[in-house]
Amino acid sequence: MKHRELSESAVGEEEPWSNILSQKQIVLTMAGIMLALFLASLDQTVVTTALPQIVSDLGGFSKLTWVTSSYLVASTTVVPITGRLTDIYGRKKFFVGGVLVFLLGSVLSGQSETMNQLIIFRAIQGLGGGIIMGLTFVIIGDLFAPEDRGKYMGFLTAVFGITSLIGPTLGGFITDVLSWQWIFYINVPLAVLILVVLVRYFPDFKPAGPKESIDLWGLTFLILTVVPLMIGLSWAGYQYPWISVQVLGLIIASSVFGILFILIEMRSQSPLIPLTLFRNRNVSISMAAVFLTGFVMFASPVFIPLFFQGVLGRSATSSGNLLTPMMLAIVLGAALSGQLMSSRFGKEHRLFGLVGLGLMGAGTFLVATVGPDTEYLAVISFMGVMGFGLGITLPLFTLIVINSIPIRLMGVAGSTVQFFRTIGGTVGLSLLGAFFNNNFAANVSNSTTSEIRGVLGVGGLEALTDNSRLLIGSDANDIQSYLVDLGTDIDPGISGQIADILKTSLSSAISEIFIISAFVVALAMVVTIFLVPTPGIAGKETSKTDRG
Repeated sequence: MKHRELSESAVGEEEPWSNILSQKQIVLTMAGIMLALFLASLDQTVVTTALPQIVSDLGGFSKLTWVTSSYLVASTTVVPITGRLTDIYGRKKFFVGGVLVFLLGSVLSGQSETMNQLIIFRAIQGLGGGIIMGLTFVIIGDLFAPEDRGKYMGFLTAVFGITSLIGPTLGGFITDVLSWQWIFYINVPLAVLILVVLVRYFPDFKPAGPKESIDLWGLTFLILTVVPLMIGLSWAGYQYPWISVQVLGLIIASSVFGILFILIEMRSQSPLIPLTLFRNRNVSISMAAVFLTGFVMFASPVFIPLFFQGVLGRSATSSGNLLTPMMLAIVLGAALSGQLMSSRFGKEHRLFGLVGLGLMGAGTFLVATVGPDTEYLAVISFMGVMGFGLGITLPLFTLIVINSIPIRLMGVAGSTVQFFRTIGGTVGLSLLGAFFNNNFAANVSNSTTSEIRGVLGVGGLEALTDNSRLLIGSDANDIQSYLVDLGTDIDPGISGQIADILKTSLSSAISEIFIISAFVVALAMVVTIFLVPTPGIAGKETSKTDRG
């Protein structure tokens, strides 16, 4: 057993595992966690292109969104819980367990015979994926000294960009060549390899001293807070209106349980999420920043393809390919940010944050200016600027948090960053989605002349804007065919006017979404100004750790 006293000068800076382990063990441990992260993040995107075939085989079209939502709800809920438990019991058993649960969920998902089964098994898969994603960046904090962490966090962040890049294409390819079941079965051989590597080489270091008790009440009320919130936000504006009993009821319930959770944590001897974390200025600022940047991070992959297909008339495959430069820019920004943060520029984290957010905000605003006549090269360039800025920020705030807190709280702090980013993205996507729907309908209504309203008849305009097929890449001929099928024979010129109205209104609504997003990024910049030098290099705390 190796015991080590951590002096008051070493907040977040205990002797790293890299000083204790062999080079081979470090390399294979990194390989294992990077492959595990690859699997967990890939499964958030690879399913999307397979959904039409899944619905065709299993039915249950009304439950379509829950194939992805169940994964997201489960993975988000488990992230902060796992982080805290690993601070008490060590990382290895939980990380290996997460891969095992993910493997089990993958096998069961592939064997699903009904949509309900698939939803449940995807939730199991999400539990494993959440454990993996919640701990991966934390393990970097264990493995390496503060001055080296940025480089490796940049590499891990690049994994997210790569999976976002190849996920939809890979999912479509596997579905077409084999079957949709194989998007889950393909995880099995790689997961088994990961387990072999992790069981053999992952260091089983555990905290020394008496074990803290598990905050069962805190755990219960955190689940009761997060699950209704995630379900409510998933439903809002899509399955039910925002002001529906279902959505408001879930959000109100989540708010009540959230208040009770905070009260419980304030009185707990061993809180699940120690609220003292947020007394640290850099932690609070970083959590706020990742919450705000989550708005743009989650919204962009939804609304940019909608612009390409609905306004520019590109195919789904083409619009997916046009996201490639943005994803590559994210990977490049993350890798460059990590390298620079591990160099002599490492203390300039506030400057890095402002530069990254500045580029992200500028790119977002430029995307808001695009229209039907904008050149493809310009659109791609704007997206690249936005993606590069986002890539810079992705590893940065996690690194700031991990370097700002005691080693004994690294698990809960690091996983809470991921939790705040996901919650921020989910909240933002729901709010922006509702804003988009309302603005699009208002734009169409304000642009439609009385002549066109008279031709369409009562409720005709509303039926037109509710027809999602006509909103994606439709032209005058599509509108004409649609109206003729309904028994309305109108002049082709009016059909052309309607097509132009729909396209212009869609473009305007999407532009407004990115204007709002740019303001949100600007707010994140304001918050970032208040960062102070990371105490992970100069701060202090005393603790004892067993590295045995």
